[in-house]
Amino acid sequence: MIMAIIMAAMSGIIGGEIVLLGLVALPQIAAVRLRQAARHGRGLRRRLARHHDPPPSIVLIVYGLVTDTPISSLFTAAIVPGLLLGAIYISYILIRVRLNPALAPLVEETGPPLGLGQKLAASKGLVGPILLVVVVLGSIYGGITSITEAATMGVVGVLALIVLRGEFRVVLLREAFEQTFRSVGILLWVTFGASTLIGAYTLAGGPRWIGSLITGLEIAPIAIVLLMMLVFLFLGAFMDWIGIALLCMPIFVPIIKQLGYDPIWFGILFCINMQVSFLSPPFGPAAFYLKSVAPPDTELVEIFKSFGPFVVMQVLVLALVLLFPELALWLVR
Repeated sequence: MIMAIIMAAMSGIIGGEIVLLGLVALPQIAAVRLRQAARHGRGLRRRLARHHDPPPSIVLIVYGLVTDTPISSLFTAAIVPGLLLGAIYISYILIRVRLNPALAPLVEETGPPLGLGQKLAASKGLVGPILLVVVVLGSIYGGITSITEAATMGVVGVLALIVLRGEFRVVLLREAFEQTFRSVGILLWVTFGASTLIGAYTLAGGPRWIGSLITGLEIAPIAIVLLMMLVFLFLGAFMDWIGIALLCMPIFVPIIKQLGYDPIWFGILFCINMQVSFLSPPFGPAAFYLKSVAPPDTELVEIFKSFGPFVVMQVLVLALVLLFPELALWLVR
């Protein structure tokens, strides 16, 4: 879980984090499960192996670009809600394992215990990634660089780490370029299509009509925000978050400003909401990413069922930030 938080700060791309952590963690968990099953003659549940990933920062970047909101302020506002979500995840896992140790059995020692020096030597691989997180996010939070410049620093830093580890290969660089061009191409086409639709919608007077319709409702402003959150939750079960941001933000954010709410706070609500969408069936991309690296006997239905408690925790954090905006805004102010 802690590694998931660190990786989220490094990349903010849920697919890469789930696949990488799944490839590292699931074989170890499966090995422990088999040893325990052989000893006790019974199977072990694997559900706690299925959950990781705080809200990804890429959502905030796209939100900031679409709504013309300072991305550095959005990143700052996301610190407390992100840490709160991670803390709730960790607390839930510790409580569940405390009540039922079979959910996450301890790894048996196969040799003498490691000394402090050996543990530090084994942990040296974390120095580079953590330093990269500090440099990239520190430059953004400190106002030293823009988002684009910080991203460039991150790319250069990752390349330097790969070279220092002796893992650099030309084929690796080529595959990274191919994946980047493919992802950017998809994003550009989605942006083009959404912009065309929004343009036609705007020329037809749609935003004014929707705005007057929503603001004309005889309900409290916070109820209007809650209604928007319900719309996001519904759309998130069937659409990708990029499409939701491009379609909804040009309509919703002006209304939020008209109601007197801070668009930074609304951006954090949207980010947490989209975290719920990553786990919500039938779209739920996190389940499909995890299925791709899970053991063959793992059913997709089992993965979606195991997401249930974590969806509840995400909705809880969403409600807390909705009711107490200072959770997101006090660091910014």
